[in-house]
Amino acid sequence: HDNPKHHQSASAKGNPTVKMVNFTIDQLREIMDYKNNIRSMSVIAHVDHGKTTLTDSLVSRAGIIANARAGDACYTDTRKDEQERGITIKSTGLSMYFDYVMDAEQKKIQANLARTAAEEDAGADVSATDAAPAADAADTPPAAEEGAVTIGANSFMINLIDSPGHVDFSSEVTAALRITDGALVVVDTIEGVCVQTETVLRQAISERVRPVLMVNKVDRALLELQLPAEELYQAFNRAIESVNVVIATYNDEAMGDLQVDPTKGTIAFGSGLHQWAFTLKKFAKLYSQKFGIAEDKMMNKLWGDNYFDQKGKKWVKKPGDQELTRCFNQFIMDPICTMFDAIMNDKKQKIAKMLKAVGVELKPDEKDLVGKPLLKRVMQRWLPASDAVLEMIVVQLPSPVIAQKYRTAALYSGPADDEAATAMRNCDTSPEAPLMMYVSKMVPAADRGRFYAFGRVYSGTIRTGQKVRILGPNYEPGGKTDLWVKNIQRTLIMMGRTQEQVQDIPAGNTCGLVGVDQYLLKSGTLTTCETAFPIKTMKFSVSPVVRVAVAPKSSKDLPKLIEGMKRLSKSDPMVLCYTEDTGEHVIAGCGELHLEICLKDLQEDFVGAEVDIGNPIVSYRESCSEESSQTCLSKSANKHNRLYVIGYPLGEDMSKAIDDATVDPKGDPKVRGRYIADNFEGWDVSEARKIWGFGPDGAGPNLFTDATKGVDFLMEIKESCVNGFAWATKNGPMCDEQIRGCKFALQDVTLHADSIHRGMGQIMPVARRVCFAAMLTASPVIYEPMFIVDISVPQDAMGGCYGMMSQRRGHVFDEEQQPGTPMMHLKAYLPVSESFGFNSDLGKATGGKAFPQMSFSHWAVFGGNPLEEGSKANIAVMDTRARKGLTPEIPPLDRYLDKL
Repeated sequence: HDNPKHHQSASAKGNPTVKMVNFTIDQLREIMDYKNNIRSMSVIAHVDHGKTTLTDSLVSRAGIIANARAGDACYTDTRKDEQERGITIKSTGLSMYFDYVMDAEQKKIQANLARTAAEEDAGADVSATDAAPAADAADTPPAAEEGAVTIGANSFMINLIDSPGHVDFSSEVTAALRITDGALVVVDTIEGVCVQTETVLRQAISERVRPVLMVNKVDRALLELQLPAEELYQAFNRAIESVNVVIATYNDEAMGDLQVDPTKGTIAFGSGLHQWAFTLKKFAKLYSQKFGIAEDKMMNKLWGDNYFDQKGKKWVKKPGDQELTRCFNQFIMDPICTMFDAIMNDKKQKIAKMLKAVGVELKPDEKDLVGKPLLKRVMQRWLPASDAVLEMIVVQLPSPVIAQKYRTAALYSGPADDEAATAMRNCDTSPEAPLMMYVSKMVPAADRGRFYAFGRVYSGTIRTGQKVRILGPNYEPGGKTDLWVKNIQRTLIMMGRTQEQVQDIPAGNTCGLVGVDQYLLKSGTLTTCETAFPIKTMKFSVSPVVRVAVAPKSSKDLPKLIEGMKRLSKSDPMVLCYTEDTGEHVIAGCGELHLEICLKDLQEDFVGAEVDIGNPIVSYRESCSEESSQTCLSKSANKHNRLYVIGYPLGEDMSKAIDDATVDPKGDPKVRGRYIADNFEGWDVSEARKIWGFGPDGAGPNLFTDATKGVDFLMEIKESCVNGFAWATKNGPMCDEQIRGCKFALQDVTLHADSIHRGMGQIMPVARRVCFAAMLTASPVIYEPMFIVDISVPQDAMGGCYGMMSQRRGHVFDEEQQPGTPMMHLKAYLPVSESFGFNSDLGKATGGKAFPQMSFSHWAVFGGNPLEEGSKANIAVMDTRARKGLTPEIPPLDRYLDKL
């Protein structure tokens, strides 16, 4: 058991160039202590741009899978359905060990990263000199002896998380980014930067994760499209520029300059499938000896507008009249193109000559290969992908010590200078440091009932059997809610498909825990420090809008179903499982695919009995579209108190601002009032400062404002009014759905003189009724959720997309052609209620050529008046009422509106 890596194939062993790293778990544990040599990174990209395949090259380099299978093994797709569908569904963690020798230039890059972090952290009395990685005896491993795998200064531990690209699973990406410090962004040469690439990049930067770029699928551009070198350079350039535009848009000052640039070594080009890739550094090394100039100079020459004049033996900036070729093409792309050409057209002498030139030796059994297999083998030997990727990870991405200096501020919810924050900032592994660990997701264990909590240690050390405080998302420091003090049963190193048990895991590493799953639902903080605040909960970029009701086939299986739903909600960061008031069990996901996977899990793994799945349910929102036609009055049950209220629509801008918390419901009313008055029309400062409450749940996009003048005892009923308003906005008058985008202004109040007659029991129901009355008199409307659909489709199949959209009440609002390819990008809005079965229908309409990606975009007004019979909106309202078991007719206005 000590050596889990002795099952490599013979071919890998016989090859002297690939140095196999046979590491034991003890050695892996040993290197965890050298926190400067740890890199935690996740692989993120648009769907089908080749993340998992690229990850394979690293896995095979670490000696976990055989070289021959890399590229189609998809090691990190652990689940059966992932392998069948060929997509990644859950993010998978791997810890691997590598040897990498940095040269002086590369050490400088790491020192610069450290310096940026130290400047950001200068407030915390760290002088910049201390922060540069000092050669402490404790932190730098001893020099390695030859031959044996000893842990040396060149040993690196890489915690890699392969994440899904599908928009439906972007919650998995957020969970992966939270516990890593760097991100490898993969972009397809041909398709360029897609919607999802932008989404995940934005998530990465908001989590303060440093990106490096891999331009993937170059083999397709060379083999399928047969692009000449110059066009290829333009394609690369376009992809890089669009990535940099996204980075510049969301740039975060704290992390310094995040732009990616080939000359800085933050970009690799290559092909995951054929397992080859290169950075400019690789070629600069080669040519710098030939030309006798410095490596860094050569790197700058290899990109951009630089040309080499053979005759004059000089570098020039313009192609001039001799039509010079750009250096990147001349020195890098041309040799690669020639190699491709020679192998694909089977020119034997040419091949032999070129192999000798690049120093690739084929083994006897490989000499007979032709075409693609030969190409793959040659490129693997000449420009191994793992080298290029490894170089970027080790050199360009920060170690936990560097990254936590600027990430702590964004992660920690408490004050920036208390004990826990300081320990996190220094990534403190000393014996007396307090433990801080964030659990970002739950991974189902082999026996289906239990879960491993997967997360990352930010400071201190987590040990088997240690007593820790487990803080849930609702924990308030000093309080007792969401707090458990329990022992950790086991700590594990996660290795993709397997787990290895160890005694303890120090700061900076990712790890799995057994025995925490009973207490935490999806994520949470573990600490040993009494005063520690919890680490902030993750913000997801998607919201669960597609819901479906489930019921057991036979009623005796009901307890099984309830238990299964509990487990399902643990296993996925995004899914919501709850029970409606009508007794229905509802599961909500963020798209059809997400829901399909969740239901499949529920049925096969978590319940183990037949489950009936109802029709998909779409949630609507109720709102009003103009000012109330009259001032509405409602009386309390004892007829002694009256409230007068007018309803107004808030407007989409304001609702969105409250959703995004740019107008912060919990913030300072003065600051908030100023902001509202400046940015939204129809508000003045005095009114904006008199917002009594937001609803529902104290943070939704509805307001209750106080527009009264000189009313006695007003503050006594404030609490009751706000509660009544929150109740009203949670279940609206038309079909019990939430209200969105309404403002209720309290005009006047008549109260009973005796305080006993104006208690909560009298005022709260009135406040609710008067809100309903104000809404029903303000020409009510229904909002439905809209998906934004991103379709990439060849021009000849575009008609099918447009036809499909118009059938389903969608509309295309943007189309652009991708330069240099016949592919079109369409963007369209599609109502969520019409989106079921859209993927398969679109496939039929276009002959399987269109690839849609859907994600929730916004709420749009549903056509028609919901109160008049036969309109579309009215039918939706009636369906919803029938499903919830309410009375079939919409309540009449006089149920809520009273006469004087």
